[in-house]
Order: sequence, then C-alpha cells, then structure tokens
Amino acid sequence: MSTATQKLPETLPVSTPQIVKNFAPSWFAAVMGTGVLALGATRLGHEYSPLLSVAWVLHWFNVALFLVLLVPWTLRWIHARPQAAGSLIHPVIGNFVPTVAIALLVLSVQFIQLAKAPLIALSLWWIGTVLAFGFSFLILYKQFLGEQVMLDHVTPGMFIPPVGLVVIPVAGAPLALAAGGAMQGWILLVCYIGLGSGALLWLALQAITMFRFVLHKPMPGPMVPTFWINLGPVGVMPISLIALADATPFIVDKMPFHITALLLWGFGAWWLCMAALLTLSYWRRGQLPFALSWWAFTFPTGAFAVASFKLSGVLPLPGIFAIGIVAFALLAMFWSVTLVRSVRGALDGSLFQPH
Repeated sequence: MSTATQKLPETLPVSTPQIVKNFAPSWFAAVMGTGVLALGATRLGHEYSPLLSVAWVLHWFNVALFLVLLVPWTLRWIHARPQAAGSLIHPVIGNFVPTVAIALLVLSVQFIQLAKAPLIALSLWWIGTVLAFGFSFLILYKQFLGEQVMLDHVTPGMFIPPVGLVVIPVAGAPLALAAGGAMQGWILLVCYIGLGSGALLWLALQAITMFRFVLHKPMPGPMVPTFWINLGPVGVMPISLIALADATPFIVDKMPFHITALLLWGFGAWWLCMAALLTLSYWRRGQLPFALSWWAFTFPTGAFAVASFKLSGVLPLPGIFAIGIVAFALLAMFWSVTLVRSVRGALDGSLFQPH
C-alpha cells in the first residue's frame, strides 16, 4: 500500500438536479446585502462622486444576481417540492425563506433611488409585500402550532420574518408620496401595518433570543454571523419611521418619529459593538467556518449604516454620520469577502452539498 498522501479533489461533483434540490433559501441574503451596499454608496456619492458609478454597477449586478438565483429557487418548488416545503417548517432554515421577499423590497428601493423607475419599483414592492406578509404568517403559524422549535434552534435568524415586514415602508412610503389620492392612503396603511407588526414581533423575539444567549449554551460557529441580524430591524425601523413621517399627510410634527428612530439607532450602535466582540471571540478560537450564513454580516450592517446617514440628515447630533461611515466600511469588507468565498463555493460545488 502506498504511503503517499492522497490529495482530495479540489471540486466536488455537482449536477443541476443537485443544485436545485439543495438550493438554500438564504442565497437571497446576497441580494439583500448587495442592494444595501448599492444604496449606501448612492448616499455617500453626494460626498464622493465616484461612488455613484459604483452604486450604478452594483444596482444592475444585483438585478442580474436576483434573476440568476430565482431560477433554482423556482425549479426547486417544481422539481424538489418536498425539500422546498420542508424548508418552510425547518426550525432554523424556515426563518431564512422570507429573504426572497426582502430581496424584492430592496430591489424596489434600488429602482426608486438609482434607476428612477417608479412603475417597476411599485410592482416589485407589491410582490415583495405580499410575500413578506405571507411568509410571516405561514412560518410563525407553523411554529406556534408545532413542536419542532427547541431552545437550540433559537437564533437571531428568527428576526428575518419581522425584518421583511419593517422593510415594507422603506420603498412603500416614497411610492405612496408619489401616488397621491386614494392609492396613497392604501399604500400608507399597508406600510403602517407592516411596521407595527414587524416591530412588535421583533421585540417579542428579542426576549426569546436574549433568554437563549444568557441561559443556554453558546451558538455553534456557523451561526455566529446571525448575531449581526439584530442590526437589521434596528437599522431598518429608523429608516421606515423617517420615510413615513415624510410621506404621511396628517403628520405635522415629525420630531417624535425622529426621536424614536434615534433611540432604536442607539441600541443598534450598542449591538454593533457587541456583535463585533462576539464574532472576534469565535474567530480567535477558530470557530468561524465559512457558510452561507456569512451573508448575515452584510444587510444588517448596511441597514444600520444607511440609518446612520438618514438620521444625520434630520438630527443635529455629531458623530452619527461618522459611525455610519464605520458601519459602511465594515459592510464593504464583509460583502467583498463573502462574495468571493460564495462564488468559490458555488463553483466547486461545496455550497450545494446536502447538510
């Protein structure tokens, strides 16, 4: 017998049916992260104009990325329906299914701010809104009636369905402002229902996740990026509050909305530090393996960055914009590293293996 060391193959055999069968719903978090990077670059483009070109490239790259990911996602529901349906009731994976809805809502914002195409934005917004509400009902309905969720399954990934709801006003508010008339009222009503339900669901789930963090064993390494998901709702909700204050005709005094947004942002600033400390702790111990969950680093960090830019424009407080710059720099780093490793994992087939 030869004692020579055998080299493992650099690539894993993967076929199209296997890609479809094992396609993870969390792939759409890549669209979310890319979209918020484009939106942040758009805002910073006012101070550094070359970023506007970067934002434009990211916008169309993200549109193409969504369309590419939509193919295996759709085929999975046609040719691998048991696996697709199983994702909905899985105690961990199920929380990531609404990322497709959030991706649509993020694209809607892109088409408002970058492509200046309100009709496309409105269509994407309605589809994303219906899916966001539908998944929030379906996933939580299954969890309320089932016994599949144990304390080991509790992670900040549970915030994703509420995040889908609180993102609704980000595009919905400016679309309502442009619509006018009765349509304006209906869009605003949907926005307030989304923000109200998502905010209180997040608050309830926050208690559950904190209970797990304090009184249960630490999360496994692959789930560490989900610590950052908490920045998603506390980043998006301030943006939604500011947008609704601007779009709602009967709101005279916007300051209560802005102060509430500031308080939520303040918790986000604290959680940004906590998430960084926890991540560094796992990284130093070599317990942070690459997985698709790394995309959880991107959208929440970007949402907090954009919220910082928004707040700095409505409140005369020093430091908010600078903290946003730090968050945006982190976003750019997370996005670059995760994109490269995701492309590598897709090409070698490792991200399409059964888990």
